Formats: sequence, C-alpha cells, structure tokens
Amino acid sequence: MVPGEQNKEQRGERSNQRVKRVALPSGKTIEVVYFDQAPVPEALQRQELHVCPDCDALLVYPVHWTEVDRASWEVTLRCPNCEWIHTGIFDQETVERFDEELDRGTDSLVDDLKRLIQANMEEDIERFAHALARDHILPEDF
Repeated sequence: MVPGEQNKEQRGERSNQRVKRVALPSGKTIEVVYFDQAPVPEALQRQELHVCPDCDALLVYPVHWTEVDRASWEVTLRCPNCEWIHTGIFDQETVERFDEELDRGTDSLVDDLKRLIQANMEEDIERFAHALARDHILPEDF
C-alpha cells in the first residue's frame, strides 16, 4: 500500500468521501462526512432555476435547500405567479447561477425601496414645509 493511501485509511478518508470539521459554539468540534454520489443528470445542469417552466415568470425562489454532497443541492422551488412547486437535485454550478440571479433580484428590490423611501420623504417634507409656511403647525402638535 502506498504510504499516502495508508494515511488516508487511517484518517478514515476515501476517494469517494470528504470530511469537513465544524466548530460548534460550545467549543466542541465535529466531523461531517460527505460521500460523493452519482453525478446529476446533464438535463438538469443547464436549467435556469429562476425561470418557471410552467408560466415562464422570472420570479421563482427557493423555499428550502439542503446540501446533498459537495457537488449538488436538493432545492425546493416555488413560483408565486402560478403556484408551481418543485423539488429537485441540482449541480453546484446551477445553484451558484441561481444564487447570483437571486442577488441581482435583491439588489433591484433594494434600489426600488430606496427610491420609494426617497419619494415618500420628499413628499412628507414638502407637506410639512407647506403647513409650516401657512402657520398650520402649532406648539400643541408636538
């Protein structure tokens, strides 16, 4: 046996598994063993997860996700437009593309929220200035 292989056997590692050490808040360390599984079918690898296959809406979001192994994830998806729900196993690259699309969507929502807040504040200030100029603000109002 090759010396390196002997060390792997002694550590409990094999070519079809990976060990990850996780430090818990209590200070204890545990080892999580990931076993490689069969590759995800290629038909699923090129799928864009943010697009609903039923209604073509670009609104699909993850409801639940679990790491299957180091190369794939089980993800439950939902489309709020047509109520389509699907659970499937997807490769890491597909999930990363989905995550990037979710980040873009989040950035877009945050930008819209900032514009809405700005418009609302401008309107509030305008009304307050108008009331102040016409002596509609009294000490009793505070």
